[in-house]
Amino acid sequence: MGKIKKYIFVTGGVLSGVGKGITAASIGAVLQAKGVAVSVQKCDPYLNVDAGLLNPKEHGECFVTKDGAETDLDLGHYERFLDQELTLKNTTLSGRLLRNLIQDERAGKFGGQTVQLVPHLTRYIKQAIVDAAEGDIHIVEIGGTVGDFESLSFIEAIREFSMAVGRENCLFVHVVYVPFLSASHEYKTKPAQNALADLRGFGIMPDVVGVRIEGRDKPPKSIADKIAMFSSVPAEGIVIMPNVATVYEVPLVIERDLGALLSDFSENDTPADLKQWRRLARRDGSEYSKEITIGLVAKYIDNSDTYLSATEAIKSAAWAEKSEVNIVWIDASTATEKEFARVDGIVVPGGFGERGVDGKIAAAEYCLKNNIPYLGICLGLQTAVIAAARAGGVAQASSEEFGADSKNSVVYLMNGQEGKQSTGGTMRLGDYPAVLQDGSLVAKTYGTNGITERHRHRYEVNRAFEAQINAGGLVVSGTSPDDTLVEFVESPVNDFFIATQAHPEFKSRPFRSHPLFSGLVKAALRQR
Repeated sequence: MGKIKKYIFVTGGVLSGVGKGITAASIGAVLQAKGVAVSVQKCDPYLNVDAGLLNPKEHGECFVTKDGAETDLDLGHYERFLDQELTLKNTTLSGRLLRNLIQDERAGKFGGQTVQLVPHLTRYIKQAIVDAAEGDIHIVEIGGTVGDFESLSFIEAIREFSMAVGRENCLFVHVVYVPFLSASHEYKTKPAQNALADLRGFGIMPDVVGVRIEGRDKPPKSIADKIAMFSSVPAEGIVIMPNVATVYEVPLVIERDLGALLSDFSENDTPADLKQWRRLARRDGSEYSKEITIGLVAKYIDNSDTYLSATEAIKSAAWAEKSEVNIVWIDASTATEKEFARVDGIVVPGGFGERGVDGKIAAAEYCLKNNIPYLGICLGLQTAVIAAARAGGVAQASSEEFGADSKNSVVYLMNGQEGKQSTGGTMRLGDYPAVLQDGSLVAKTYGTNGITERHRHRYEVNRAFEAQINAGGLVVSGTSPDDTLVEFVESPVNDFFIATQAHPEFKSRPFRSHPLFSGLVKAALRQR
């Protein structure tokens, strides 16, 4: 399997969404705080090639890496917790591996063998893990739930992998859920016991069991004792993980309960330096006495994970200014000026499709007219441009995405995107540079004239309407280096009104807020 190193495999049982990604990221953060070099990877059993076409209402946001990979939102957790920029190799989906496997079979690379899930697909999975592994310890999260049909190849692959590299070089972490029955006022561990039995049935004995429970009260010790007894996992390997005020408390829980075990496994006795995590998780109320309200004008408001990176970026920016923030969800399909008037600043995030666009345009119009701090992201730039063009004389201004004709398409399809509107992996994806205008608000906000941000779009501003956009109150303040694509627009008279074609939320970090979100928060504090 290449150079021998250490591996941590994180699996889940009972149900999905129990927090495997946060657990994996938190373990990595604790190891980093001990001086251990870590890498991380998400293995997803979905038969999709990537996450680009997954429904965000169901699966949460599509996180885009610097090299343009469209990935699961857990990659965002990894980047924020570990402050690393990940790439395509850090995300592995069944669909991509199966596509490669079939292509190789068609090319005759198997020499007439009968191609099977075991050993052929499992070999591809193991190679993907080897390719992504760097540093001292590589952390691999297996998506889904143990026992799902589509997960079986991945579970078998990591079992085989542990045999190849040595079981002593692998740590298996199984995250389970223990429900609380209010009628009988008791926690029920039977589902967790069954999930652990499933894992053992596939030949994997976990070293650690992370137990997710609802509520924040201290759970009874009997939960850990019972799971330890029925799983054969030592008591020191049981971690009870109740709900926390912020996910940034989880590394503290991991260090408290698993610190000794991680020291033994990593062969590193250096105490974990988690001072910055403690400061962030236990913010002093007297120091963080300021408070602002930011409105997020969006159409997928039933699942907060759809805009996870944006909300985390808002929080990080507020905390950097020693303030707390209330994020108010404003349904773009029904948004009213009354709702806009109740907030100190507005964020319009990215999205696709016509539903809710009128509300996003109305938000930009309101902020322009009333000098309310505004940050538009991707579609939030396009709706701001539509609002300005309408104010500047193009009464029916809209986007080709929403059926606008050539006389009114102030946003149109990028060159080379014709016919690709319904296909995955074909948008303008990943890192692209931009040049900011000297003296512009956005250049002052960044503190530089040259920046690089991540993108995910196939429509762009039609510069043939730039005069009308200017007349409506916005100017182009940043472009692609060849001056063809509009990357930023801003209001030259408002306190803070900036919109970008990029997705700056993907580069925000809990200990290093993004300049655009910091600029919004500072302006919102001035509004207060």
